[in-house]
Amino acid sequence: MATHRTAHPEPTYAPVMGRRSRSRSRSARPTRESNEKTARAVQPHYSRSHRRRRRNELPSYNHNGHKVDKGIHPDGESGRRGINPFKFVKICFKSTSTLSMMTNLLWPVVPVGIALHFVRPEWHLAIFITNYIAMIPAANMLGFAGQEFSRKLHHKAIAVVVETTFGSVVELILFMVLLKTSDGDHNVHVIKAAILGSILANMLLCLGTCFIAGGLKNDVQEFHEVVSESASGLILVASVGLILPAIFYQYLVNNADYDGTAQLITYNTLKISRGVAIISLIGYLIYIGYQTMTHDGLFHEIYEADEHKDADRHAELAKPKLTMTEVLLALLISLACVSLVAIFLVQEIPFMVEEHGVSDAFVGLILVPLVEKIAEHVLAIDEAYDNQINMALAHVMGASIQTALFNAPLVVLVGWGLGFHMDYNFAIFDAAALILSVLAVGNFLRDGKSNYLEGMLCVMVYVIIAICAFYFPDPVSSTAASAEGH
Repeated sequence: MATHRTAHPEPTYAPVMGRRSRSRSRSARPTRESNEKTARAVQPHYSRSHRRRRRNELPSYNHNGHKVDKGIHPDGESGRRGINPFKFVKICFKSTSTLSMMTNLLWPVVPVGIALHFVRPEWHLAIFITNYIAMIPAANMLGFAGQEFSRKLHHKAIAVVVETTFGSVVELILFMVLLKTSDGDHNVHVIKAAILGSILANMLLCLGTCFIAGGLKNDVQEFHEVVSESASGLILVASVGLILPAIFYQYLVNNADYDGTAQLITYNTLKISRGVAIISLIGYLIYIGYQTMTHDGLFHEIYEADEHKDADRHAELAKPKLTMTEVLLALLISLACVSLVAIFLVQEIPFMVEEHGVSDAFVGLILVPLVEKIAEHVLAIDEAYDNQINMALAHVMGASIQTALFNAPLVVLVGWGLGFHMDYNFAIFDAAALILSVLAVGNFLRDGKSNYLEGMLCVMVYVIIAICAFYFPDPVSSTAASAEGH
C-alpha cells in the first residue's frame, strides 16, 4: 500500500472584524493552496523504493490458492508448469470474453484459406474472402496470448503497453508484407491509406463502440484526466507530423509563385517524411518512458483501480490461466498463422482493385484496418462494458499512438532501406479526415466523461468517412500501372 504524508490540520481563526483579520485570512489562503499543491506534487508511488515494496507485498498465493512463482503476478499465476494440450486448447478457445470466444468459432476458416491459396490459386475472390475472415481468429489469438503474458507482469502500466504492442503486431506484419510484395510503388497507396485508416478505426469506430457499450450499461462513465489528456495530446501532435509533409507537397506542387519542379518537390517531401519518421520514433520512446518509468506509479494506480470496478473480477480471476510455456506456444502459433494469412491476403488485393473495382483508398482506409486491430477492439469494448473505461481508453488511444509514432515511421524507414518511395504524402481527403477526427475525439474527451450519444457520433463520423472512401478513385499513376500490367 502507498504511504501518504499526513497533512496537519490548518488552524482556524474566529471571524474577528477588522483590517488585521482580513489580512490574516488573505495570507492564510495562499499558504493553504501552496500546501495542497505540494501534497499533490509529492507522489510516493513514483519512488523506486515504493515500487519495490509494493512488489514484495504481493501475496504468496493467488485467488485460486495456487502458489505464486517468483517474478509472476498473482493474477497471472496458472498453478501449472509446461504444456497441457487439452487445457491449452480449452483456455484459448474460451478466451477472455464472450465476444472474443465467438471470434474463435471462425478458426476452421484458417486452414481453408491457407489451403485454397495452394490448391485453387485461380480462385482469387474466394482466397481473399477466406483469408480476410481467417485473419480475425488468428489476430484474436495473438491478442489473447498478449493479454495472458501481460497478466504475469507485476506492473499494470507496463502490462498495458505490452498488450497494445501485441495487438499492433498484426498491423506491422501487414504493412511489411504490403511493402515487400509491392510491384513498384503500387502498394504504397494502400499502406498510406491503411496507416490513417488504422488510426481512424481506433479513434472513431472502436472508441465509439466502447462509449456505446459502456454508456448503455453504466449510463455515464468518468475517466482519469491523466489518461485522456496525455493520449489526446500525443495523437494530435502525431497527426500534425503525419499530414504536414502532405500539405507541404500539395501547396508547392504546380504553384507558380514558387521555384522548384514537381520532381524536386516530391523528393523534398520524401526527405521531410524520413526526418519526421525519425523524430516520431524518438517521441514514441519518450512516450514509453513516460508511461513505464517516470510516471509508471501513477498509471499503475489508475489501471489497478479500474480493474476493481469490474463486477465480474472474482470470476475473471478464477478462470484457468496459461502457463508461460503455453503463452509462448500461443504466440508462436498465432504469429505463424497471421503471417501466412497476411501474405495470401495481400497478394489478392491487386485482383480486388482491378477486377472488382474496389479502390485502394477503401481497401487501405477501411478493409485492412478493420481486420488488423480486431483483438484490440474486442478487448477494449469488453473493458468499457465492465466499466473499466480508463483501461479501454488506454488500449484504444495507445494503439493509435503506436500506429502514428512507431508503425508508420518504421514502414517509412524500412521502405527507405528497400528502395521504395514510401513517404507521408497522403491524399488531402485522408489528411483532412484524420485531423477533423482527432479534433472531434479530443472534444469528446475534454470533459472527462463519456456516454452512448458521444459513441454514436464517433461511429457516425466513421461511417461517413467509409462511404467517401468507397467512391474515392485510384491515383492515375496506379491505374496506368495496372493497365500496363494487363
